[in-house]
Amino acid sequence: MIPPELLSMPPKRTRPPEEAFLIRVAELLHTFGTPAFRLERVLLKVAGQLGIQASFLSTPTAVVASLGTGPDTVVHMMRSESGLVNLGKLVEFDEIMDQVAEGRLDPVRGLEQLEVVAAATSRYPVPLTALAFGTASAGAAVFFHGGPFELLAAFVVSIALMFFSEAVSRRSDAIGLFEPMAAFGASLASVFLAWAFGTDMRVVTLASLIVLIPGLTMTTGFIELATRHLVSGMSRLAGAGAVFFTLLLGVALGWRLGPILLGLDGITAAELARTTGELPAWFLWVAVAIGPFAFGIVLEARPKELPIIFLAAALGFVAAVGGGELLGADLGPFLGALVVGLVSNTYARLVRRPALVPLTPGIFMLVPGSLGFRSLTSFLDADSSAGVAWAFQTGLVAASLVGGLLLSNLLLPPRRVL
Repeated sequence: MIPPELLSMPPKRTRPPEEAFLIRVAELLHTFGTPAFRLERVLLKVAGQLGIQASFLSTPTAVVASLGTGPDTVVHMMRSESGLVNLGKLVEFDEIMDQVAEGRLDPVRGLEQLEVVAAATSRYPVPLTALAFGTASAGAAVFFHGGPFELLAAFVVSIALMFFSEAVSRRSDAIGLFEPMAAFGASLASVFLAWAFGTDMRVVTLASLIVLIPGLTMTTGFIELATRHLVSGMSRLAGAGAVFFTLLLGVALGWRLGPILLGLDGITAAELARTTGELPAWFLWVAVAIGPFAFGIVLEARPKELPIIFLAAALGFVAAVGGGELLGADLGPFLGALVVGLVSNTYARLVRRPALVPLTPGIFMLVPGSLGFRSLTSFLDADSSAGVAWAFQTGLVAASLVGGLLLSNLLLPPRRVL
């Protein structure tokens, strides 16, 4: 027989407003794309400012918070997906945390403001966001040595993919299906455009999918591993690998089914992969000038932060190009990441806002996602030697980026944990 004292339930614990605020901060920062090595540090800082003894563990799919000490310890596990980075909301969360820490805002009111920011819709109208997606893909086509028609084709296809993503995101049963469906649609459209207008189907496919390729996720995973956040780093790399392969599945289906539907059985893939011409050399710098603004809008940065995003991304790209001439294409991104990190940390020290604001778009323009995708498509073409070479270059570029960012934090600490 069970003793009566074991059947009695302990009184329900009332969560103090400071703990409620801290837990909600953890959920929101995780949801809007804060990596583990920054999230755990900022949560420890907020907990200390609120007088809470706490420890945290962040993974791409959950955050675990241990509050209190000894027998009074309470553990919370918050299951949430680490979503797309929203720079504007991260800055606004950071401002609210500062106000609560400085006593200018009580935790209850701070929690209310957090909810208002979290529920806010996109700060940019849909046409402008679509234009940003198209511009980012058109710029990628320039980087991949496409011609004028490849640029235009990538612009149109990526805008169509953005509207498709808006429709799919409303369905809860579409998780994991958007990437292969988008890749299939982009590759099928690229085959049709190659047949109708003579564009390079490979450049159009890769450029139109550039925002979906998880190069930034892969780089973040390497940084987490380097900073000893092993669980989060391995999980993030595994997730990036899964996205790469689902994209490859869609591309393979599109490239092989497209010629069949168009009755092009006698035409080889090489004949559908010829550029329509060359763009002037100065066009590359036009893409570099416009690209940071496009990525800033895609990542929902606030308009007043777009100039610093442009500065960090442009200087980082120039440094990477110069580093490529000095150290080689594999190690050139080391200098680019170093410059982006130094500019971002300087911004964080001077403005007292998160270094992630200029850092994320700046690194976005340097990440090796396209190299990893080319590696997989080389294996798809049964060219294993090229696939291995691209894969090795992908890893080396990612390591260069990680090294540059870590060195920038050593040389010039940002004094901000977010």
